[in-house]
Amino acid sequence: MKRLLIIGIGAGDPDHLTFQGAKAIAAADVFFILDKGEVKQDLVRLRHELIEAHGRPPYRIVEARDPERDRTAPAYAAAVEDWRARRAELYGRMIDEELAEGQTGAFLVWGDPGVYDSTLAILERLPFPYEVVPGISSVSVLTARHRTSLTQVGRPVHITTGRRLSEEGASADDMVVMLDSRCAFEGMDGFHIYWGAYLGTPDEILVEGPVSEVAGRIRELREQARERKGWIMDTYLLRRLP
Repeated sequence: MKRLLIIGIGAGDPDHLTFQGAKAIAAADVFFILDKGEVKQDLVRLRHELIEAHGRPPYRIVEARDPERDRTAPAYAAAVEDWRARRAELYGRMIDEELAEGQTGAFLVWGDPGVYDSTLAILERLPFPYEVVPGISSVSVLTARHRTSLTQVGRPVHITTGRRLSEEGASADDMVVMLDSRCAFEGMDGFHIYWGAYLGTPDEILVEGPVSEVAGRIRELREQARERKGWIMDTYLLRRLP
């Protein structure tokens, strides 16, 4: 049978790759990579570097253009479902056509496949067995860079999105917010923020402090970084002030 490996490669630093991840890369015959366009070539380049460093020839790399996703659609859930369906169709075609029976294919997933990533949800739609290799998530890198703990004694942590935070407001004393294009933290003056962008990469940016004091600086840095690179990936932890 065809076998698939879903390998978490960490948040951007090549040293984030675990020994298990390196062994999984060495076991793969075919690597499937989605091209997200010229602006995001950094994401593709790291994958090629890891394959070159840990892959065992002869292996093949199969690339395809990632389907475009409508990020302006008012029906957010429907837009995501449409995008996932088109990605599933693409994945299925790539696996059918490029992976022979008895071979192992691999998808290298940014961060950890089980944390804020669509790869597993997409592969669940396809009739191929797969294994998951965990990776270091951006959340783990964020707390390490800021030298703080994700959890506090007797208190839960809520992982959410910028969209939900802006719509619902604070839902817990400790909240991890992923990919917030809206700067939804602004105005949440009762919280301390630990913010990071491009975590684990040479472009990494970190800011920490009371939201009332650093919100403007984060927005400015975020806008400058997006203008410079054309894209941004950021994560932050909000912790309610005592």
